[in-house]
Order: sequence, then structure tokens, then C-alpha cells
Amino acid sequence: MKQYFITGTDTEVGKTYVTCKLLEAASQLGHKAIGYKPISAGCDLIDGEWVNEDAASIQKSNSIDLPISEINPIALTPPIAPHIAAVEADVLLSDEKIIKGLGSLQTYKPDLLLMEGAGGWRLPLNVGDETKPTRFLSDVVASIGMDVILVVGMRLGCLNHALLTAQAIRGDGLNIAGWVANDITGNMTRYGDNLASLKAMLPEPLLAEIPFGQQPSDDRLALAIEQLC
Repeated sequence: MKQYFITGTDTEVGKTYVTCKLLEAASQLGHKAIGYKPISAGCDLIDGEWVNEDAASIQKSNSIDLPISEINPIALTPPIAPHIAAVEADVLLSDEKIIKGLGSLQTYKPDLLLMEGAGGWRLPLNVGDETKPTRFLSDVVASIGMDVILVVGMRLGCLNHALLTAQAIRGDGLNIAGWVANDITGNMTRYGDNLASLKAMLPEPLLAEIPFGQQPSDDRLALAIEQLC
């Protein structure tokens, strides 16, 4: 089994979209693929159950049918920072709960397991003294030792965001398996030059490029799955 943590240079950069496309590509190549989003914030009440839109997308992209509660065990209602939503709901964002959910999915013995984060790399899990967080989701990932896939939202400022995020991941002792360039605006000035700069400055492989408003190349996704699996 290969498993990876998918993070992004910021929130709303396409982590879920990339997760789903990789899951679907893996399934098309005959792999059993499962996605896991341990923490979400922003849910709608559907048939008596709080459902996060991103988690529901992952559920549909899995190669086996699983209940949403297994894919997203911590579903917080308001669309705000999860550690703040958790305090309001009196919910503990614990390592144990996150790792237990991962272990539950591992029992299905998938060929590929993708765990999607929330927000960026340093997502607070708790509120300590004077509301200062003392634990981050990245700490959990580091404790597991998962390789990381970095989704870069291609827009002004992405070079700084990508390099700092990659530096933080490596500084936490983790390996970056590769990165994905996701054009999230369609109007980035000198897109090609910025992409070339990222290729030059990030030593890890570019797994895929996602054009704005278009499906990524099936061939490129297949190649990415070949590299990951």
C-alpha cells in the first residue's frame, strides 16, 4: 500500500480536486484507491447527517463504496478555521482520532490511500494558553511519516508560498513525493515563466499540471499514478 498526505500552498487551491483526480486515475488503472479527509469545516445537513462537500467528492471518487463518516470522521459545521470550530462544538481534534480513522481505512488494504489536509501545511488542531495552538495537523503527518504531495495554486505569490511550504515540509523531516500545478484563476500573468521557475526551484517532480477550467491530461495523470504506486 502506498499512502500520501495531500497539502496545499493555501486554502482553496484545489487539494480536493487533485485528490479526486488521482483517485479516479488510479481506479481506471485497476488500483484500489481510497481518499481520507480526517477534518473538515463547513457542512450541510443531508438526510440527518452533516456532510462536507469536499468529503462527498472524495467519497464519489473512491474505488470502493464507503460511508461518509469513515472518509470524514471529524465534520465541523461552520466554514471557519477547524480549531476554532472545534472549540465552539466542544470537539477534540486529537492525533488519536485522526490516526484511528486512517487505520480503519487501511484495513480495506487499498493500493493507494490519499489523506487530504485542510487549509495549508500548518493547520492548528487545538487552542492552548492564550489561544495559542500547540499542535498542528503537520505534526500528525510527521508522526506517521507520510510522504507528501504539494498542490500549488498557480496565482500571483505562488512562488513564495510554494517554496516556503516545501521548506517547512522538508524541515519536518518528510519527503515530498511530487507537486501539482493547478491554474486556479486562468489569468495569471506570465504563467509559463512562473511554472518554469517552480520547476527550476523545486527539486521534486511535477506530477501533473491542471489547466484552468479543463480536465487534466489522462496520460499525465496515469504517469503520476505510475510514479506514486
